[in-house]
Amino acid sequence: CNESLMLEKLPACGKSFEEMMKKVDSKKWCNLTEFIMYYDNFTQCTEREANNASCFWPNPLAEGFITGIHKQFFSNCTSEKVHWEDPPDEILITLILIPVTLTCAMITLVVWCSKRSDIL
Repeated sequence: CNESLMLEKLPACGKSFEEMMKKVDSKKWCNLTEFIMYYDNFTQCTEREANNASCFWPNPLAEGFITGIHKQFFSNCTSEKVHWEDPPDEILITLILIPVTLTCAMITLVVWCSKRSDIL
């Protein structure tokens, strides 16, 4: 693996991605659908350059470069924490009682069948 060649070529991928991202309003940088094709081109470029340098992809050096690009463009994209809520009581009770009832019915069926094994 020629790491120095790879590190020499990867910035061209970053520069190309940067040029493409200039076409996207910076307020939309957190919306992947706005730039997915640009990001795909960037990913393919980094993979191609790593392979041209006889390096595996991803590798620690390429990952470090990609992380730097992420920090440059997506550092303000924080995911909002999802606030989980319990379902309404009616649904919760139903979700609890159905498996309990089925378990009791299966136990009853097994016991009944084991007592009646001489008939079967």
